[in-house]
Amino acid sequence: MTSLLPQRTRFQRVSAGLAEALSAQLRGGWRHRSVVLLALLLGFYAGGNVTSYVLPLFPGGRPAIVLTLVLALELLVRLRSRMVQGVPSLGWRIADNLRIGLVYALVLEAYKLGT
Repeated sequence: MTSLLPQRTRFQRVSAGLAEALSAQLRGGWRHRSVVLLALLLGFYAGGNVTSYVLPLFPGGRPAIVLTLVLALELLVRLRSRMVQGVPSLGWRIADNLRIGLVYALVLEAYKLGT
């Protein structure tokens, strides 16, 4: 009996890409993995606290803070896509995880507030 290979569907390509991205995050030594995980958690912590601490200081309120963060994060993504061609270095992976944690915290906060 021969083993059947999965068909090359869009779902299979996406799931294989996600598995590859996850395994890329887990490659390396324990220091590398711990720094990447700490960056993700620090991004989440910063995203959870940025609106509460910066909101009174910013003249435009919550919409202005969110717009500023979205513009800064989009600028970071554009910069990364132009500078990194192959496998990203540890610095870029830390920046990516900070960004992912920050966006996740902001989305979670918006969900909790119902906005």
